[in-house]
Amino acid sequence: MTDHYETLGVARDAAQDEIKKAYRRLARELHPDVNPSEDAAERFKDVTHAYDVLGDPQSRAEYDRGPMPGMGGAGSFGFGDIFEQFFGGGRSSGPRSRRQPGQDSLLRVDLDLADVVFGVHRELRVQTAVLCETCEGAATAPGTSPERCLQCGGSGHVQRQVRSLLGNVVTSQPCGVCQGYGTVIPQPCHTCAGHGRVRAERTIPVDIPAGVDTGLRIQLPGQGEVGEGGGPAGTLYLEINVRHHDVFSRDGDDLLGTLEVSMPDAALGARTTVEGIDGPVEVEVRAGTQSGDVITIGDRGVTRLRGAGRGDLKLGVQVVTPQKVDRRTEELLRELRDRTKAPAPQLAHYRQGLFAKMRDRFRL
Repeated sequence: MTDHYETLGVARDAAQDEIKKAYRRLARELHPDVNPSEDAAERFKDVTHAYDVLGDPQSRAEYDRGPMPGMGGAGSFGFGDIFEQFFGGGRSSGPRSRRQPGQDSLLRVDLDLADVVFGVHRELRVQTAVLCETCEGAATAPGTSPERCLQCGGSGHVQRQVRSLLGNVVTSQPCGVCQGYGTVIPQPCHTCAGHGRVRAERTIPVDIPAGVDTGLRIQLPGQGEVGEGGGPAGTLYLEINVRHHDVFSRDGDDLLGTLEVSMPDAALGARTTVEGIDGPVEVEVRAGTQSGDVITIGDRGVTRLRGAGRGDLKLGVQVVTPQKVDRRTEELLRELRDRTKAPAPQLAHYRQGLFAKMRDRFRL
């Protein structure tokens, strides 16, 4: 029986908010859209099931009142299992292989916003464990091979008879001479010292798709570290980090920016050209535009990660009021205020939807 608390990686007395945060973190890491491996899919199911139980206070309370995992019922140990685990019944599982799977690696990749919009090709240089070219993973000097261990006869295990409360019991344990491999290497490879792998710098070509965002991980199977004895390489994970841009920020597939407009242009309307993330963009400011209005230019945002087309470029208007004016300009502004019968300053209704969309932009 799997312990749901262990599945989510939280303590049994964790608060509901901690459980929710742990689930969201694991779901982002294991979701099939991000991590397509079979192992991740199985773990994602386990994590989802654990949260279904622990995420609801009532079902969590019922779960906590039940038997502790591993203390009874399906999946618990009986006396025979304990005896077999500790004493082995004089049997062994045979020698272990020198070829071991390599470890996974994690590499952070910094991208500019322009890289995210269209995707980018990178040549990544990483320090990792690679196959030894001298012995090609065999771990032995060229022209030699491992020899059968004389201590264990090639089984990888030795047996001992010991006295216990249950009488004389035969135990099996890894051979101390060959470390359980069943063979010894009289002449290790001089390049890798008998490991079958060496540390070296590799260059890995990677095509990073458009639409990725900070925190997303790209999975590259077989590009991690080569295992001991020339074992299969693990997985290299690329964790994306998008650098801050001085002009634009991102909201999903949309790009957000601020367009400063003079008072006359806001009142009369104007056309202008601004430099977008991928070249010039024609922008029309309609007559009567107010601060906080949003001008949307379609298909000039970020290329969608899964799907066709691009998001929008959204420019929040900021009407710029001159801080210093000469006498003639002041006279004209007073005349404008009188002719338009401009009302005195007053509170207006809070525009929540617009503020929510543009608040990150105006914080820069």
